Amino acid sequence: MFALRSLAFKSVPFLVKSQSVNSGLHTSASWSGAKVAVILSGCGVYDGTEIHEASAILVHLSRGGAEVQMYAPDVSQMHVIDHGKGAPAENESRNVLSESARIARGNITDLAKLSVSDHDAIIFPGGFGAAKNLSTFAVDGPDCKINTDVERVLKDFHKAGKPIGLCCISPVLAAKLLPGVEVTVGHEEEKGGKWPYAATAGAIKALGAKHIIKDCRHEAHVDQKNKVVTSPAFMCETQLHLIFDGIGAMVTNVLKLSGK
Repeated sequence: MFALRSLAFKSVPFLVKSQSVNSGLHTSASWSGAKVAVILSGCGVYDGTEIHEASAILVHLSRGGAEVQMYAPDVSQMHVIDHGKGAPAENESRNVLSESARIARGNITDLAKLSVSDHDAIIFPGGFGAAKNLSTFAVDGPDCKINTDVERVLKDFHKAGKPIGLCCISPVLAAKLLPGVEVTVGHEEEKGGKWPYAATAGAIKALGAKHIIKDCRHEAHVDQKNKVVTSPAFMCETQLHLIFDGIGAMVTNVLKLSGK
């Protein structure tokens, strides 16, 4: 697995390796009527959305009684990764919206059509698509550019005081766009390979954001001032059910902050 990852990351130099929350993992509480936008970045961990994270988010939103609409930008992927080999596929290109439709079972909308007035909250799963297709963070680190529609919707939700959830690598989007925001991508040291992307925390600090150290087990961080909720997810090498539970804490708190 580590050898596979190292091949996939050769062209992505920046992706080499206030409040604690650990409740509501399998809550029966319902926020029926909360309308949540979920933003995808393709399909597949190395060049798009991390599929397990997207599925976990959708399960927790369903359990919470939320109404979900998925979106993705209608743009080309940065590149296509052969997930079996962990290396770029030569002479192949894919569209982020079309690839994201695989996860959404076809029910997906161009991100350009998203209006903040139609939703109570927004959530970004991780996967390298957030750093390759929604931004250029994978190549440019703190000097990255953000997709125009991603920047628009993040700023619109923040201005409207509506909650924003991000997990895995996607908190870098908030760190770039929201000055002084508090986020977590887990730990700041690799700790023997448990946190292979620990260097991301340094990039987040370089962007002017505050990084909060959190574990992946049942934890999320809530920036109450900015209504931004983050969880490390697959920034950590751990068991899948712990990733699922940490995402559950993120989703639950996003729904709580929505006020529905």
